[in-house]
Amino acid sequence: MTLPGPPVSAVDRGEKVRVEVYGIRHHGPGSARAVRRALEEFRPDAVLIEGPPEADAIVHLAGDAGMVPPVALLAYAPGRQDAAAVSAEGSGSGERQAAFWPFAEFSPEWQAIQHALAAGVPVRFCDLPAAHQLARADEAEEGQEEGQEGQGEGSEDEEVRAIRLDPLGWLAKAAGYDDAERWWDDVVEHRHDGPSPFPAIAEAMTELRDRLAALPEESLAGHLRREEQREAHMRRTLRRTLKEGYERVAVVCGAWHVPALLRKVPATRDDQTLRGLPKAKVAMTWVPWTHGRLANRSGYGAGVRSPGWYHHLFTAGDRPVERWLTQAARVLREEDLHVSSAHVIEAVRLADALAALRGRPLAGLDEVTEATRAVLCEGAELPVELIQRRLVVGERLGAVPDETPMVPLQRDLKAEQGRLRLKASALDKELDLDLRKPTDLERSRLLHRLRLLDVDWGVPQEDFGRSKGTFRETWTLMWRPEFDVELIEASAWGTTVQGAATARAKAMAAHAEALSDLTSVAERCLLADLGGALPDVMRALGDRAALDTDVEHLMAALPPLVRALRYGDVRGTATGPLRTVVDGLVVRVCVGLPPALSGLDDDAARELLGHIDAVNGALSLLDDPGHSERWQRTLEGAVDRQGLHGLLEGRLTRLLLDAGRLPDIAARMARSVSVGAAPDRAAAWVEGFLSGGGLILVHDDDLLRLVDEWIAGLPGDAFTDVLPLLRRTFGGYAAAERRAIGERVRRLGTPRAAAGAPEDGGLDHARAERAAATALHILGWKAPA
Repeated sequence: MTLPGPPVSAVDRGEKVRVEVYGIRHHGPGSARAVRRALEEFRPDAVLIEGPPEADAIVHLAGDAGMVPPVALLAYAPGRQDAAAVSAEGSGSGERQAAFWPFAEFSPEWQAIQHALAAGVPVRFCDLPAAHQLARADEAEEGQEEGQEGQGEGSEDEEVRAIRLDPLGWLAKAAGYDDAERWWDDVVEHRHDGPSPFPAIAEAMTELRDRLAALPEESLAGHLRREEQREAHMRRTLRRTLKEGYERVAVVCGAWHVPALLRKVPATRDDQTLRGLPKAKVAMTWVPWTHGRLANRSGYGAGVRSPGWYHHLFTAGDRPVERWLTQAARVLREEDLHVSSAHVIEAVRLADALAALRGRPLAGLDEVTEATRAVLCEGAELPVELIQRRLVVGERLGAVPDETPMVPLQRDLKAEQGRLRLKASALDKELDLDLRKPTDLERSRLLHRLRLLDVDWGVPQEDFGRSKGTFRETWTLMWRPEFDVELIEASAWGTTVQGAATARAKAMAAHAEALSDLTSVAERCLLADLGGALPDVMRALGDRAALDTDVEHLMAALPPLVRALRYGDVRGTATGPLRTVVDGLVVRVCVGLPPALSGLDDDAARELLGHIDAVNGALSLLDDPGHSERWQRTLEGAVDRQGLHGLLEGRLTRLLLDAGRLPDIAARMARSVSVGAAPDRAAAWVEGFLSGGGLILVHDDDLLRLVDEWIAGLPGDAFTDVLPLLRRTFGGYAAAERRAIGERVRRLGTPRAAAGAPEDGGLDHARAERAAATALHILGWKAPA
């Protein structure tokens, strides 16, 4: 495509009034350079930009030193808690409660804003107001129109359909390209100088829209209705600006809209198009954004494939390919991969050669990636993926100044982040906390409070309840832009993080349907140190526990409460009411468990087995001798019940063995896997007994021999039936355990002497003395002579 001379003039009333329309692609470095250069040459006295007019009041903040792109304008409906964020183009499903308009440093609109603010000229947004976009539109009507549009597509020729779905793709195909993004890069984004591209862009888009105009209006009504409203408002804003006396007006908008602004449309028609639109109350602010959210893979409608590459193209003054490959080499060296200067030089030569072979004005992302893979990474894919993550996407998080409008909850969180030295980052960051340190303890409380508000800035790397260490927590921190929307929604609960989390916890307790839900809320209150919510939660928990007679519900509720008691000890929070509830639950579980063991099928037995293991682990963690004794007596009375499912009998046997309460374990296993026992019941008994770990078979030859003889003696059809159970049991063991069990089985028939033991089967005193001396030395004792 040739790029002719000066920009096109949409309006030329006399010699003084001029309006220049610059059609751009959102987030394009070449478009951004061209817009900046065109504005410097044109020197407008007013700049109009595609965006929500509600942002006019805060656009001046873009010139603040604390405003660091990528950032986004956020429009939201205050007071609605069921908000769902949508893309900058307003796409999405359901009720639209929030919308973003992102800007990167390489966005043409951002450069236009910066030029206007630096030149001291007014800058305004001219798109359809966010108040209309966030209004509760009639979704059914939209869906009906879209359905009619889809029915009409069958009568359109392929060319028109291509224009409607992907205008840039159609132009790329006409130019001989099979990739629209690559074509646009070649003709616009990769150009550092030369004539202005805007006249050619306007001409191409006019031709495309003329082809669409030839179609019957009813076939395009659903598709164009919203575009017509947006373009009508752009023209209305332009008219008002000219009416106010501005004589040199620049308009920066998407390339598709240029013909609509060049066309002369009566003001009365635009007024008719905009009449009666639904309207909602909205608020507007700036929020930090990330490069990852600018990528089209995030679902953003106006996204680009490689934000990091585009940022580099815009900021690199010269030699962008050489600088890019140098950065790639630096990334690889940081990971201790050998990359020399000679590698970089050869990679630059290869990228330039590939660009020349393909007729490209500059090596693009495809060429530098191929050169990186072939030369810097020597064909390996993992280093290429590392560069993709670090450079091509180039994840970074923007910043907004303190003067930016925020709800009180956002300001409180920002103050807490500064006080606790927790910096938000768009990259995964691991945070290890030692709860014995006051600062780390407060950090933990803040993160847990945010999780209560559904703001998962920090995600625990492990289940705290399963961890044996009580003084340490490990979190993964990563800030996402939508957290600002979630904070705005959560502000309905309070003005501070602590106050909002307290109110939310109370509401969760009041509306909890299951006892386990209440225990989870209680645990989270202790983790977050919400003393204001705990009395209400404990009151609801005590009332629900007193009325619930289902033993499985009681068993499911006990482990979280025990974990909460442990957290209370570590965190210094009062847990007296919680201990009372735990004591009552333990007694009721012990009373209700034996009757619940009867008449269970396989699925019910397996579910109850999980509850038994959880309660057993919780009581071990609680370390209360009275409760442990009561629980073990309950298991002793239940293990010999008639009709007990094999899975449960095996598991109860193992738990009692671990507690030292069953001396006749070998005889019990022999009876359970004897010839008279049904193979499926014997397999279930073995599965229950061995669940949780197979070390007992490594250290007890008698038990291992019983299991081995039982398996070896099974008939063929019975072995086929029990094989899935055995595979599930032994497949759950660690590889080292399976290997050790296999070695023990192989040596079961080997005489002890052959295995290295003394001939008489007695103790090897010489070896034992050396081991004892080593143990005494470790303990700091002196070995006897």
